Parts: sequence; structure tokens; C-alpha cells
Amino acid sequence: MRNPFLAGAVVVMATAALAACGSSAGGNGPSAATPTPPAKPAAGEPGEPAAAGPAAPTTGRKTPSDEITPATGTFTEKQREYLADRVPKGMDPAAVLQTGQEACDRLRYLVKADRDTAVGAIATDEIPDAADAVAGLCPRHQDLVDEAAYAYPDGTHTGDRLRPGVYRSASPTTACTWRIIGAGGKELSSGASDTGTSRTITIPKSARTFTSTGCYAWLPEGADG
Repeated sequence: MRNPFLAGAVVVMATAALAACGSSAGGNGPSAATPTPPAKPAAGEPGEPAAAGPAAPTTGRKTPSDEITPATGTFTEKQREYLADRVPKGMDPAAVLQTGQEACDRLRYLVKADRDTAVGAIATDEIPDAADAVAGLCPRHQDLVDEAAYAYPDGTHTGDRLRPGVYRSASPTTACTWRIIGAGGKELSSGASDTGTSRTITIPKSARTFTSTGCYAWLPEGADG
């Protein structure tokens, strides 16, 4: 389920981008920074397009690293490292770079407003390719990626994916429900929350399946090794 706070963040960022473009229109020349177009809504939002933005294809022939050059200006060394093996033949590398920069921009906004929502946005893939963008373009957010690796987005999780420990819900809706099943289909615990406030659960070592709906994501407060 799409997180409403993240949707609001996209709107705020889009408005800020438009304002920045308008304020520079009367200057003495184009800004050195590449303007960022308004972010599109993520897939799954009712009444909105399914496409979330220009994601670089992961298959097909790629432009060799030594041939990756911008139409104007230059790329920094970090930007070149990020673009390596990412730019499809015939595609503007600036478009690929922009996707990564938008991911970093969204994380920067979210972590200032609510850190748990930022981690949840990575865990639920609401920010596509966030881990790669962070590693290449904004490594200061690596702690968010590391925590998201142990989080549970809504859905059903089984087997080796389950890690015993205590977890808290991040940005749950008023229809948040969860269920933990052990061996032989025995229910170990379940619950629901209609308040939209964070709840805490414990996933025991005997758990075999953990199912969550409407809770957005569960972040680790502590896990057994």
C-alpha cells in the first residue's frame, strides 16, 4: 500500500522544483544545476499513471564507461562511477543520472521529516534503486539502506527471510493487520490497529510465516543473530 506521507513528499518536492525554475528564469543565464522535473506519482496510486519515472533499463547493450559524456558540462568522478554499466546504448546518460539523483533527493527530504518513513520507502521499493543511488551518489544515507535490509514490507514472508526479533510498524494505515504462524499452521500471534499509530511485535524463532497488510513496513528494533 502506498504511503500517504511519501506521496505528500513527492508533491512538495515537485512544487519546490517548479519554484526554483521560475526564480531562475530572469537570471543572466541557465543555472549550473540540471533542473529536476516534477516527480511522477508512484505506481498503484488510484487515478494516477502507473509509471513512477524514467527508470534505466537493466538489459541490452550498455554504453562503455569511457564513452559516457553529458551533452553539456562534465560529470564528477562519483557520477561516472554511478553511471558505469547503467546507460543503455543511445540513451542520454543525464536521464539515468537524474533517476539516481531524484532518489537521493527524496531520501534527503524524508529523513528530515520522519526517518522511519525514509527507511520504509526503501524497504517497500517506493524509491526505486535506492540502494544503488545511495552507494553511488549519496552515501551519507547508507544507514537507511542498511536498516531497510532487515525490514519487512507488507506481504507474506517465510523461511530464511524471517529473522527473530522485535519490530515496529512504520507509517501504518488505519487498516493495519498482522499474523505470525508457526510449525503446522499454528497461529502464534496476530493483531490489528485502527489508530494509524506505530505498534510493536515480536517475531519468535518458532515463526514460519509472517503476514502483514496495511502496515506499510516493519522496522527492526532488535534481532536475534
